[in-house]
Amino acid sequence: MSCVGRKTKEVKSKDGIKVHTVINADEKDPSLDWFSPAITNDHNFLKKLKCDDDTVYVFDKGYNYYKAFKYFTDNKTGFVTRIKDNAVYEELEIKEVSENIHSGVLQDEIIEIEVKEGKIISKLKVRKVKFYDRENKREFEFITNLFELRAGLIAALYKIRWQIELLFKQLKQNFPLRYFLGDNDNAIKIQIYCVLIVNLLIAVIKKKLKRSWAFSNLVSFCKIHLFNYIQLMKFLENPEKDWIIDKAEIEQLSFF
Repeated sequence: MSCVGRKTKEVKSKDGIKVHTVINADEKDPSLDWFSPAITNDHNFLKKLKCDDDTVYVFDKGYNYYKAFKYFTDNKTGFVTRIKDNAVYEELEIKEVSENIHSGVLQDEIIEIEVKEGKIISKLKVRKVKFYDRENKREFEFITNLFELRAGLIAALYKIRWQIELLFKQLKQNFPLRYFLGDNDNAIKIQIYCVLIVNLLIAVIKKKLKRSWAFSNLVSFCKIHLFNYIQLMKFLENPEKDWIIDKAEIEQLSFF
C-alpha cells in the first residue's frame, strides 16, 4: 500500500490517493491494484480479496480489522498480520515453545478476541506469536488463524511481505510519481497505471535478457533512446556492438 497527495503548509495531505496492491509470494510484480481516497480506511480493501482454502494473505497492521479476521476464517482463508499495540484480548492457552535458540520465537499462544458486527458480538479464536528479529533487533507480535504451522514459519511468512515494499521503492526511484500531469481522479489513475505497465514490461525484458542488467539502468536507457530506431533486445545483449539497422528494419518501423 502506498499513498500520495498534495502537502499544505502544515505538512498535511490535503488530497491524496492510496494504491493497494497484492503480490504473489513467488512473483515481483502486482497481481491486483486498487485505488482509494487517502482518507479511506485501509481495511476496506480486504473486502475485495478472493477467499479459498489454498490462500494465505499477509498484510501490514494498517489493515488490521477484526471483522476481516472473521471473514477470512469463515471462508477458510489464512492470514498473517501484526497485532495492534492497543489490542484487547483474552489469553486461552500458552503453547510450548521449543528451546531452539535459533528460532527467534519468544511466545506462542491462543487468544480470543471480540468481533463486533452491529449489535452482535461474537468470539474468535486466533493465534498470537511473539518473535525476536535478531537482524533488526526488534520484537514483533503476529496474529494469525494458521494453527497448524510452526511458529517460526508464521514469522517467515510475514517477512515475505517486504517484497511489496521493494516494489514501491523501485517505482519511486525509477518513475515520476511525485508530480501528476492532471489533477482529477481519472488522470491520476491513468498515470499510475502507465507506470505499473512500464514497470512490468521492463521486468519482462530484464528476465528475457541473458546479459545481466540493473533494473534502473534499463529504465534510464529506455528513457534516453525512446525515439531511436534500434533493435532493443539485440542491443541490450551486446551493447558494445555497432548499431546496425538494415533497410527492412527501417521500413518495418516507419509510419509511412
